[in-house]
Amino acid sequence: MSRMLWVLAGLACLAGCGQAPRQADLLIENALIYDGRGGEPYHGAVAVAEGRVLATGRMPGAIRAVRTVDAHGLAVAPGFINVLSWAPDSLIHDGRGLSDVKQGVTLEIFGEGDSYGPLSEASRAEALKTQTDIRYDISWTTLGEFLDFLVAKGVTPNVASFVGAATVRVHELGYANRTPTAGELARMQELVREAMREGALGVGSALIYAPGTYAQTAELTALAKAAGEYGGGYISHMRSEGDRFLEALDELIGIARDAGVPAEVHHLKAAGEANWPKMREAISRIDAARRDGLAITANMYTYTAGATGLDAAMPPWVQEGGLDGWVERLRDPAIARRVIGEMRAPGKDWENLLYATGSAERVLLIGFRTEALKPLTGKTLAEVARMRGITPEEAAIALVIEDHSRVSTAYFLMSEENVRLGLSQPWVSIDSDEGALAPEGVFLESNNHPRAYGSFARFLGKYVRDEQVTTLPDAIRRLTRLPAANWKLRDRGCLDPGCHADIVIFDPATIADHATFEEPRRFATGVVDVFVNGVQVLKDGEHTGATPGQVVRGPGWSGWARQAD
Repeated sequence: MSRMLWVLAGLACLAGCGQAPRQADLLIENALIYDGRGGEPYHGAVAVAEGRVLATGRMPGAIRAVRTVDAHGLAVAPGFINVLSWAPDSLIHDGRGLSDVKQGVTLEIFGEGDSYGPLSEASRAEALKTQTDIRYDISWTTLGEFLDFLVAKGVTPNVASFVGAATVRVHELGYANRTPTAGELARMQELVREAMREGALGVGSALIYAPGTYAQTAELTALAKAAGEYGGGYISHMRSEGDRFLEALDELIGIARDAGVPAEVHHLKAAGEANWPKMREAISRIDAARRDGLAITANMYTYTAGATGLDAAMPPWVQEGGLDGWVERLRDPAIARRVIGEMRAPGKDWENLLYATGSAERVLLIGFRTEALKPLTGKTLAEVARMRGITPEEAAIALVIEDHSRVSTAYFLMSEENVRLGLSQPWVSIDSDEGALAPEGVFLESNNHPRAYGSFARFLGKYVRDEQVTTLPDAIRRLTRLPAANWKLRDRGCLDPGCHADIVIFDPATIADHATFEEPRRFATGVVDVFVNGVQVLKDGEHTGATPGQVVRGPGWSGWARQAD
């Protein structure tokens, strides 16, 4: 049924109260409804039929439901959208997505710099080589095929993705540090267009990591223009969040202007104490761009530490050629000495996170591939260096060589004041920048950043309820309708008639995060029930085992025309 027919059906339902009750699969009664528009909540009910919202509001006698849920004054809202998720691997292993679903997340969006398609034979081989605890075959080639694979396997949340700028670069150039030829760039643009037709939301870059960092502004603008032809946008882990933070932001704004697309800053932050004062200026520049008519937004996670790998502590030139080339160079004593020298200074043309932390004590090792190194999980880089009687820089190089991986790492970089400042902005949505995990099985092999279990609950509990960085209605808007509008997600992030019935029921008075760096696998509390496409996936805080997730496709999807027919 088209969205318009659903709207008409919902209006007919409300108009016919007491006369001809409409049939619903589900009726959520006695709810305090936050519809995602940012206005004050209202009491009423939400009716669901065939996986979509039939009606919302006061409807005594208007609905006859197969099943009724009493929300007894709890908040009822559209399901939350995780705008920067690294859940593909975790969902391949365990489709429940527990750590996110228990926070009310019903949609995971992938594609920060890298995406799971399109893949060449060479990039497929590299992807297989760099798998860590979760191992799987790669049976797909395109991004669309990957998303279909996930849903066919069975996942609880809905899934969507941007196409990675680095992914299309590797498809055509491999891991070479050079500018693409005109022909290569044209083929990269066509790969973006193909991904857009398959349902990608736009193109994403991650510009502090090799090979993404090799891309120049003109290349990124060309890819963003290709995405814009299909209504897509541009997202970026910018070229700097530290010493060149403002210059990197200007680059993103310039790409948005020149390509004519909306753009979003991934995990907005000012990294490194010397750069903390830049946060206010960055916000001012985004506000100015928005006043000029550019659709610039940002997302954040709710912590003062980021998590990535030891690759963010070493210069990009040593990483050229992929993982094997990186490790081979580090084995050369002369090259290792040069790398150590660069690790001890601000990066002249790269983002040195080890230097930005100010101390190896603020660099936490959270994940290794090899069993021999797993006992080091949870130790700081400084501790490992002392254990081995070497410098922190030498320890980082040794760990990369021994583990033959980037080594998952948390860097403590941001100020609490800036986290609150960023979260108070009306154009900031929320991300986890993590997987959707469970405290069991293979997920115990490495530590995670606590944001995997707490980013959304921490926003609503600590920052909204307790510290009042914004109102609860506005917070719900920024978790739902804002990202849905930013990326043109049809019938998502809303409770209007015809919207997909992605719904969360939670207690604003008790919602809270509990995961810490010391105990990172503790579930959030306060979310009671969650529905995805009308199917209950969380009941009284416990997962039902249901996996009704769907692929959420972007505005350029070729199937929209067929669906309209």
